[in-house]
Amino acid sequence: MIDQFARADKFAEFTGIEFIEAGEGFARAKVKLEDKHLNSVGTVHGGLLFTLADYVFAIACNSYGTIAVAINASISYFRAVKEGVLTASAREVSIQRKLSHYLIEIKDEGNNLIALFQGMAYRKKETYMFNEETYG
Repeated sequence: MIDQFARADKFAEFTGIEFIEAGEGFARAKVKLEDKHLNSVGTVHGGLLFTLADYVFAIACNSYGTIAVAINASISYFRAVKEGVLTASAREVSIQRKLSHYLIEIKDEGNNLIALFQGMAYRKKETYMFNEETYG
């Protein structure tokens, strides 16, 4: 079910982010950098890095079937990148009835840390359902 959730994200698809894997409390995705991902100084746009991290954050915190929405997120950028493939890995740090916390690392192909994202989610009572009409 979480695979369907991950693949239903239209913005991730638009930006070229590819889902790799997920399970309870974790997720991984990657993006192959293209010219469209670069900012005015020729390095990857911070917005793409945030989007990549936010994508795996959303998958990880929704991996239990309960709707979870971000209530806080922050990112620190460590290294500029111009080309290659970036991979984001989300891991659960803490989960409670209403709140969960995640740490997301974005690394390049050389395993260099590019950015670190921290996210907190509010876990709602509702669960999500998948059907062709909603998630095609």
